[in-house]
Amino acid sequence: MSGRDTFKAKQSLAVNNITYHYYSLPAAYQSGLGDCSRLPVSLKVLLENLLRHEDGSTVTVEDIKAVAKWLQDKTSQREIAFRPARVLMQDFTGVPAVVDLAAMRDAIVKLGGDPKRINPLTPVDLVIDHSVQVDAFATPSAFAQNVDIEMQRNYERYVFLRWGQQAFDNFRVVPPGTGICHQVNLEYLAKTVWTEEINGEILAFPDTLVGTDSHTTMVNGLGVLGWGVGGIEAEAVMLGQPISMLIPEVVGVKLTGELREGVTATDLVLTITQLLRQKGVVGKFVEFYGEGLSQLALANRATVANMAPEYGATCGFFPIDEQTLDYLRLTGRDQQTIALVEAYAKAQGLWRAEAAVDPIFTSVLELDLSSIAPSLAGPKRPQDKVLLEQLPTVFEKTLVEAGKTATENKEDLTDGAVVIAAITSCTNTSNPSVLLAAGLLAKKAVEKGLQRKSWVKSSLAPGSKVVTGYLNKTGLQTYLDQLGFHLVGYGCTTCIGNSGPLPEAVQQTVAQNNLLVCSVSSGNRNFEGRVHPLAKFNWLASPPMVVAFALAGTVRINLQTEALGVDKQGMPVFLKDIWPSNAEINAEVAKVSSEMFAQEYRDVFAGEAKWQEITVAQGTTYHWNEQSTYVQNPPFFNQLTKEPPQVADIRGARVLAVFGDSITTDHISPAGNIKVDSPAGLYLKAQGVAPEDFNAYGARRGNHEVMMRGTFANIRIRNEMTPGIEGGVTRFLPDGNVMSIYDAAMRYQASHTPLVIIAGKEYGSGSSRDWAAKGPSLLGVKVVIAESFERIHRSNLIGMGILPLQFLAGVTRQSLQLTGEEIFDVTHIAHLQPGAEIGVRITRADGRQEMLQLLCRIDTQNELDYWRNGGILPYVLRNLCKSNEQTGAVLV
Repeated sequence: MSGRDTFKAKQSLAVNNITYHYYSLPAAYQSGLGDCSRLPVSLKVLLENLLRHEDGSTVTVEDIKAVAKWLQDKTSQREIAFRPARVLMQDFTGVPAVVDLAAMRDAIVKLGGDPKRINPLTPVDLVIDHSVQVDAFATPSAFAQNVDIEMQRNYERYVFLRWGQQAFDNFRVVPPGTGICHQVNLEYLAKTVWTEEINGEILAFPDTLVGTDSHTTMVNGLGVLGWGVGGIEAEAVMLGQPISMLIPEVVGVKLTGELREGVTATDLVLTITQLLRQKGVVGKFVEFYGEGLSQLALANRATVANMAPEYGATCGFFPIDEQTLDYLRLTGRDQQTIALVEAYAKAQGLWRAEAAVDPIFTSVLELDLSSIAPSLAGPKRPQDKVLLEQLPTVFEKTLVEAGKTATENKEDLTDGAVVIAAITSCTNTSNPSVLLAAGLLAKKAVEKGLQRKSWVKSSLAPGSKVVTGYLNKTGLQTYLDQLGFHLVGYGCTTCIGNSGPLPEAVQQTVAQNNLLVCSVSSGNRNFEGRVHPLAKFNWLASPPMVVAFALAGTVRINLQTEALGVDKQGMPVFLKDIWPSNAEINAEVAKVSSEMFAQEYRDVFAGEAKWQEITVAQGTTYHWNEQSTYVQNPPFFNQLTKEPPQVADIRGARVLAVFGDSITTDHISPAGNIKVDSPAGLYLKAQGVAPEDFNAYGARRGNHEVMMRGTFANIRIRNEMTPGIEGGVTRFLPDGNVMSIYDAAMRYQASHTPLVIIAGKEYGSGSSRDWAAKGPSLLGVKVVIAESFERIHRSNLIGMGILPLQFLAGVTRQSLQLTGEEIFDVTHIAHLQPGAEIGVRITRADGRQEMLQLLCRIDTQNELDYWRNGGILPYVLRNLCKSNEQTGAVLV
């Protein structure tokens, strides 16, 4: 909070005899800002943030006025500095972030600074949820077995995080075996209205955050504005840097009506994902409004908000209303917090009232909730919605495209078989209605005598222990167990590629017969190669639908008309016979109580005995273990100087790879299995690691040696320079030899040759994965040229000193007939400006040259400063050193 208050916004608010100070939006309107009452609620949160942090430099009067002026044009090119209240991390992205902080402490010591200056200024919560893998399943001991394996595999990482827990201020760790970060955030960490004591005053302000996981948006359902950023950007926020952003466009989605009988929140979110992908909302805020919100429980809102990355938006925001307060009560928030949320939201105009005038949006879509029908999404993208009855037809088309003909047999392990059925991921496991629906469906199936097919690997990985509490209380876990949906762990598991191995007999049958088999999961991601290497087609569905497909054992079935099996009397059983009614589901949901939440979150930071037994050396700087294959001191700051080097033109750059559309961060930096014969696998073998102990790429993100070898190593990635070959290979030029992308990059580095990536639309979609930028940087990539970029990845590229350039409208790699044999020169870089066009010289293989105009996708001045410094972290380090020299300060 700064001392300036140009618009006389600072006011006081009494709630239950406690006085809170706050920056009043209505007071600012009346003090010269003008009436902004019809701003989208999400922009009101940004406006309050600017009023509270006005300092005349990072936040100016003109910045504040620009938000008010947004109402005129419903868009803006104004860059603002947003300071979120806190940071949320999960361990896959959190470990490398803490590694970077530890490395920055070493670097600042070398520059003559104080290592304690590298310390979070913004509160940070790291939830360990991405490490548990489904090794054991369909057994009562699955949870215990998987936890034991997790602790053994990840001991080095956990030792490091335990060190970070005691070495850094403002840094809390939620131990493994607790839950998924977004569900823990929704159920416990988030407050909706945050408070901080400053100079003896209690300041109240909207709860806001950024997270190192793209599904941070889940908490938007609770009226909390937040979104995913790369780990690099999150580290800068931790160190006191604001988020530099353009005031976004806001797309309003008006919800009307009510969900029909038999339709789930999953069906709703898959419909919204398809709708908004078709609309095009990348880089925009999405805000939901309308009378339909009154019929949408908060858990359903969280389901919709969670998948904002899948529909491409920065956030999927729901305003505060009675549903918000009901959820805060249910989850055991204290009465004072709940009273403050209501009083503050109403005083600020952040409260959703039935009779209120609609906000003004950049554009509006309408969706009648009663129009939603049961559906899935797949087989490769979450936005590709398929109505339930259309699934067999869609799959037959995929078979034809793969050059195969379906056999008549659907009752065995053959093409279309479901080999993985997983109730997993944050999207659905925070929602009691769909989880209890799954339990009720399991109960009815067991009572009819149905069983899952023998080749189906089934699993249940809840987002918090509260889920186990209510499944046990209702008695429904017993029936899930009987169908093989035993508890396997509290974490993301299958959704992030931690599905574990298939049974040996299943693996052999699939591999030997080249079967095209499937997964069905309640997750949010179904990209190629993500769930399991052998599951080439992956479908997203609601938890009860996951159970149904485990019973069917195949996707080549119309569950609307074909029987799942036969009952004990030999009569056919259809999905409608075992699908629970809304009344049945609601009766079970009513049994979920606030006591369940209070009990499970009472000692949330303590952890189990095995976590508490981990001992680490004390110290301000980390004692790196050179033998560790999990955590290594990264080379990002090895050549760091106090002043940034002069920006040099990029000359003689070779193309490392040419990619098509929808290259995800999973393609660029996979999170799943490490192949034995891959560069990363060969490295681990050379370090004495047995293949069964390789773990996953995601778990080894603290070791740059593994991660740079895993860059572009996804088994399904297709480089157009090597047509007909799947996987991370390229041609080394000029000789044309085919080799792994890593090996080619190392050969280019030996000759000091800079590298370029060429791509199509939506480059970098998917998870907010910092290694998708760090890896290419370590390989020597200086420029990425694409038709369009996903928001988080574009930011991450800049954060690692990589220049994102975009083809102008109508120009593509195909229209230019790029083969990857070209040489690129990017000149006059020293004069680069945000959003400007830049000329790039292309030299063809036959020597012909031409100039190409490209759009610089460095969008703001702050981003330009980061890029000129070689990335955001060198920028922060240099500024800390300068600040130390100017003030003589020792501690931040």
